[in-house]
Amino acid sequence: MQNFLPVTKQEMQQRGWDQVDFVYITGDAYVDHPSFGSAIISRLLESRGYRVGIIPQPDWRHKESIQTFGEPRLGFLVTAGNMDSMVNHYTVSRKHRQKDSYSPGGEMGLRPDMPTVVYSNLIRQTYKHTPIILGGIEASLRRLAHYDYWDNRVRRSVLMDSGADLISYGMGEHSILQIAEALQSGLPVEEITYIPGTVYKCKDLSRAFEPIVLPSYEEVSSNKHTYADSFAVQYRNTDPFTAKPLAESYGTRGYIIQNPPAHPLSQQEMDDVYDLPYTDTWHPMYNAKGGIPALEEIKFSLTSNRGCFGSCAFCAITHHQGRVISTRSKDSIVDEAKRITEMPNFKGYIHDVGGPTANFSREACDKQREFGACKNRECLFPKGCSNLKVDHSRYLEILRAVRSLPRVKKVFIRSGIRYDYLLADKKQEFLDELCRYHISGLLKVAPEHIAPQVLARMGKPGKEVYLKFMRMFTQKNKEIGLPQYLVPYFISSHPGCTLNNAIELAEFLRDIKHNPEQVQDFIPTPGSAATAMYYSGIDPESGETVFVARNPHDKAMQRALMQYRAPRNRKLVLEALQKAGRMDLVGSGHKCLLYTEQEQRGGVRGAKRDASRGPKCNATGSGARNATRSTASGSAGGKRREDKRRR
Repeated sequence: MQNFLPVTKQEMQQRGWDQVDFVYITGDAYVDHPSFGSAIISRLLESRGYRVGIIPQPDWRHKESIQTFGEPRLGFLVTAGNMDSMVNHYTVSRKHRQKDSYSPGGEMGLRPDMPTVVYSNLIRQTYKHTPIILGGIEASLRRLAHYDYWDNRVRRSVLMDSGADLISYGMGEHSILQIAEALQSGLPVEEITYIPGTVYKCKDLSRAFEPIVLPSYEEVSSNKHTYADSFAVQYRNTDPFTAKPLAESYGTRGYIIQNPPAHPLSQQEMDDVYDLPYTDTWHPMYNAKGGIPALEEIKFSLTSNRGCFGSCAFCAITHHQGRVISTRSKDSIVDEAKRITEMPNFKGYIHDVGGPTANFSREACDKQREFGACKNRECLFPKGCSNLKVDHSRYLEILRAVRSLPRVKKVFIRSGIRYDYLLADKKQEFLDELCRYHISGLLKVAPEHIAPQVLARMGKPGKEVYLKFMRMFTQKNKEIGLPQYLVPYFISSHPGCTLNNAIELAEFLRDIKHNPEQVQDFIPTPGSAATAMYYSGIDPESGETVFVARNPHDKAMQRALMQYRAPRNRKLVLEALQKAGRMDLVGSGHKCLLYTEQEQRGGVRGAKRDASRGPKCNATGSGARNATRSTASGSAGGKRREDKRRR
């Protein structure tokens, strides 16, 4: 096991160690691959000479499970893993999920809810004063008071509930090395209050330099308007170049102080991180259970960038990775691609070259590396900033280099692409090569909705932008002679989406003849602006009141409308149309979403209709206009298929 970091005391002793410097406890299985945060942080510490032992998925019911290596010399590092544990465990309807892709064999139940809190409290039962540093996405997005959808309440900072000393939030390479150096120098953990990208506890504000004092926990947990205001301040202080320290009061227990974010990695630093000696696989102790499913999804993929200036309201990347893009060099990516081609079971297909947004391969504008992202302006919404630099040339160079490697048959792009950014590129080389070389029949894109009011809350471009992209994509594939299609993803029940907006989306799906197999119901996760809207009913940016579908039945109707063709959804769709006064969409016309009950029972199945009259919807209105259908699609077989589709 010499290539893996030790997971047992025996393996530690085989290395000639009598003690580790850090014990790294993670809610994920141990996978030594740079797509796993625990692998990056542990290998980075190792590269600086620190001794790290890994305890993956300890049994939280027994405190002995975190005593594998004894007390570490410098401290415990604790993470829930690559996902927030509540998202990992529960669906939007608060039902238990059946599979945990970050556990051996996909087995559920190997980590508790909120591992950052549970593991830290478990450590404190035995090691009263050993430093505990939290990291990972769960701690990062719960670093201040936050709304928890599954508890349906505002929870305190995890630093308060866990008994830990520090949080290393965001992408933690810079902060964890500084923390390690401070501890190595003998500085007490309570004195480590100066490191960017960290959160600490303090009795007063004396250690924070010119902090912005947020509303107290008591205020944000009792007043929804105050919660929205506090989130707005936090959002405007996510940029490492311009952010101020933030202070949140917890009464007699003092303050939680958030230092400004750490600066993004330089290209050389990114290259160094991805060049660490990962084994690129799961620990052999998981072989008997078939390994770790999450690795199968990404082991033949390449990370090319971090950060995202798209700033979608439902996404927490701004709060975690920031808006300034970090990139790897072409040589670094190609070198990793070469290693992938030498892996067992490699079949010639690179599954992805990307990041949060694949085609963001540079900063949004030239000033961001020096001055950061604008506090009160978005780069792409409501339209592209005049300073926006649209350039796919570097990304294309990387893709060309990877697909030219021996043994590489195809290079896919499966990370999301921003089609509005693509359309802004006057050269359109990227669209051409995307269609020629990097799609396997279907391209997944995420317009998310089409109603202007909803898109405005999402921070997404208008419907006309998506339609333009559809036309260009179709034309390009016609030119190159490839039968390739778009698969658009939409979100139901997003804050701001009314029942009429959901019906508008259903009509759009009807018009583009798209029958989505998967539908994403909005999940309020910590750290996103949309979650602040969901909880407070207020847009934190504008202060406007926002409609929110919170009732499970209302959410179910919106979700069902997106799959109105499914027989199981008929009752809900009919109820939604009745409630919205849109019974014009019930009938046999081609603009209708449902047949009437009589037609549903078989009255129109296989019937041939008089094309001169054409089938009509039940009522006048938008659904009744242009209701004539040509006889070309009115054959008995075609009609049966249409009947089945509507049912």
